[in-house]
Amino acid sequence: MTVGALVAQSDTPVKRNIIQFTGVVLAPDSNSVIPGVHVYVPTAGRGTTTNPYGFFSLPVLEGDSLVFSAVGFKRQFYIVPEHKESTSLKVLITMQEDVTLLSEVEVFPYPTEAMFKEAILSLETPYQKQYNNLNAWLSSDYMSSAYADLPASPNANHQYYMQMQMQAIQNKYQTPQNNLLNPWAWSKFINSLKKGN
Repeated sequence: MTVGALVAQSDTPVKRNIIQFTGVVLAPDSNSVIPGVHVYVPTAGRGTTTNPYGFFSLPVLEGDSLVFSAVGFKRQFYIVPEHKESTSLKVLITMQEDVTLLSEVEVFPYPTEAMFKEAILSLETPYQKQYNNLNAWLSSDYMSSAYADLPASPNANHQYYMQMQMQAIQNKYQTPQNNLLNPWAWSKFINSLKKGN
């Protein structure tokens, strides 16, 4: 069956010719084409879409009912007529716009712009408490006090240990300091006796 198909609608089979159905889909102004229009035969489960120039080509059978659909346009229906002159059929399809006008909606009906800004600035985000808590934890005063209480890092411990070793080596070959001959040490000692320390 290369040239037709058999459909049993009654007791006698009816032969329907295969037709190459081609055409161009136009906008309502008939000056511009509509790309991406779906052209399909629902009962057969086959179809195509128009190219960027609004052109389509689809093999159909005589009597097939085609549907033209696109976003923003009303659906158009076309029934393939009997066509005995040749095996091709060329058509121009004009789609009608499907426009829905929505009523006006006032989102923030504030009388002045200043009142609108004040209302927006007074709004709290869903996580405002968490943000406030985070800002309090990251304040400069808290970070300074927390930094002062931090233990020494391994690098700082190593540097301190190396300095103590160097000081011990330097002091090893020096004579110890004699505070008995130091006048500042004597004045500090006398003051501490007067205070009763």
